[in-house]
Amino acid sequence: MRRGYITVFLSLSLTLILSLVFTVIEGARISAIRMKFECVTDIGMNSVLAEYHRELLKQYDLLFVDSSYCSAHPAIANTEGHLRDYMHRNLQAGEEKGIFAGRDFLAMDVALAKIMEYSVASDDGGAVLRRQATDYMNDYPLGAILDKVTENAALLQGFGLDTTDVGAMRSKYEAEINEIGLPQVETEDGEIEEVPLSNPADAVNALRGSGVLNLVLEDTSDVSAVKVNLGSYLSHRPSRLRGTGLSAEAVEAGGEANDLVFQTYLFEKCGYFGEELDKALMKYQIEYILMGEDTDWQNLEKVARRLLLWREAANVLYILTDSAKVAEAQALAATLTAVMLMPALMEPVKYLILFAWAFVESLQDVKTLLGGGRVPIWKTAADWKTSISSIINARGSLTQDKSGRGLNYKEYLQIMLFLQDAETRTERAMDIMEMDIRQTPGNAAFRMDACFDSFLAQTSVSSRFGYSYEMTRRYGFY
Repeated sequence: MRRGYITVFLSLSLTLILSLVFTVIEGARISAIRMKFECVTDIGMNSVLAEYHRELLKQYDLLFVDSSYCSAHPAIANTEGHLRDYMHRNLQAGEEKGIFAGRDFLAMDVALAKIMEYSVASDDGGAVLRRQATDYMNDYPLGAILDKVTENAALLQGFGLDTTDVGAMRSKYEAEINEIGLPQVETEDGEIEEVPLSNPADAVNALRGSGVLNLVLEDTSDVSAVKVNLGSYLSHRPSRLRGTGLSAEAVEAGGEANDLVFQTYLFEKCGYFGEELDKALMKYQIEYILMGEDTDWQNLEKVARRLLLWREAANVLYILTDSAKVAEAQALAATLTAVMLMPALMEPVKYLILFAWAFVESLQDVKTLLGGGRVPIWKTAADWKTSISSIINARGSLTQDKSGRGLNYKEYLQIMLFLQDAETRTERAMDIMEMDIRQTPGNAAFRMDACFDSFLAQTSVSSRFGYSYEMTRRYGFY
């Protein structure tokens, strides 16, 4: 009887002990499921970011994941599939040995892997791209460079070189001549005819409609003849992929995009006339960002024409204050027969000669800049290169001159970029990136708007033991 009593007591004790053991085991299972879920989610999201685009990093030092994965069909659903696959693989039981062989004590599988938010390069007018470029350039000592660009742009705008309408100023004096009229004389045959003005400025004015590159370059055959079809690039695509924009976490971690820093970044990664890059499809990439034409020639021509307008405005404003040059123009005007017969023509003719002289000096400036020389924004008498006789043979009087002070071609380009709309600048920069990446193997359909640098994912797992958990996390290149 006593022996039976002990057996019952032991049975009751074992029941309690086993209940405790199984409770502990079940608690350990729950904790293990939660921990493994967290680890697997971290591994999966990190693995997605590990698929960053290698060529984009190599050429532009940017970390983005291409949601097309080198195909022609970009979609965030592709990335969701990759995330689910990474999580699924890491949830599978390993090869157990011994008494646990063939047993999975967690029995977990992916129930959901959905990307709720993601920031593509072109979001917010390219702010996502600019933030990354800004972050990359933070290790460079840019203070002096940025101050100089800002100072030069302020100086140019302060003189009004981007707003002065030289053409309207010149037209005023041409209208005065037309209003006064030319003198008339009687010929030996008794006929009345006008005395020709024979203004030497007319030869210069005839050049104004010519292409600037044809006037200032010694050999135009050296200019790149590359032409591209812009319709397939980001700034010209009728529709583009859009994410959810720059995340607050990215701004907090990496700071906001800095337009001036981004401009400096572009000069590090892009070529321009005189500093072309072998990898580039379009050789004058900065000029494309500025002008957006489909040929290198047109982009360089438009930049040269803008330089000419700036330089002509500066040279006209200066020459009108130089008493010695004004006196030379007046003396030349006085030698013209029509002026001698009608002194009222003296003033407008003098000013047209000054405008022509300033135009030739401006052609000389552009030739100097494209040849690697320097030209100051505002000149002194010592900086003036041409003589009044140069208006007789404008093209023949231009020389290749690398002496002098002032800004070089790159620094004038920096001013142009500074004055350009930030969104246009960024979109055209992404065109350039697409052009260059598409030349590399396997990237024929590459698109910047398919590339993201951060994402918010909602994931959940379930276990056949009846448990399920979910979490939401954001990962990115910050």
